[in-house]
Amino acid sequence: MKKSTFLIGCMTISLFVSCDSNTIMDENVNIYKNAWAHANKPTFDVHISDISKKYDVWLNVRHTSHYPYSNLFILVHQKGANTKLYTYKKELKLADSYGKWTGNTAGSLYTKRSLIHKDYSFPDTGLYHFTFEQNMRDNPLLEVTDIGLNITSK
Repeated sequence: MKKSTFLIGCMTISLFVSCDSNTIMDENVNIYKNAWAHANKPTFDVHISDISKKYDVWLNVRHTSHYPYSNLFILVHQKGANTKLYTYKKELKLADSYGKWTGNTAGSLYTKRSLIHKDYSFPDTGLYHFTFEQNMRDNPLLEVTDIGLNITSK
C-alpha cells in the first residue's frame, strides 16, 4: 500500500479510530438513549505487555449541546491482574465560565478528552480493567452520548 493511500485511509476511518502506532487502545462505547444511569458502568479491558514504557491514559467523553451542566464528575475504577482496585474521582470541565463548551465539536456533539495518567508506568504486565461510573446527582444523566478510553505509549 502506498504511503499516501494509507494516510488517506487513516483520515477517513473515524474520528475515534487512531492509526498511530503508539496507540494501545482507543475505544468508545455508546450511552444508550444518551441517558447515563448510575448502574451503567462502561468497562474497558486492555492488555499491557511492556512495563518498561510510559503511557498516557485518557478519558473520552462525548455530549450534546443540551448537556445541562458545565462539568461532569466520574468515578474511575482501575484494576490490574495483580493489583488492588484503585478508585478515584475525576472532574471534567466541559464548559468555560461563560458557558462555552470546551471540547472539540462536530455539529451539536462535543468531545472532551481528559488526561487520567501522564507518563504512567503500569506496575505489571497483564490485563487491566478501567471502569467509568457517572458521579452526578441526576440518574440518569442526560445528553452524554459516548464514554471512551485512549491509551498511548511513549
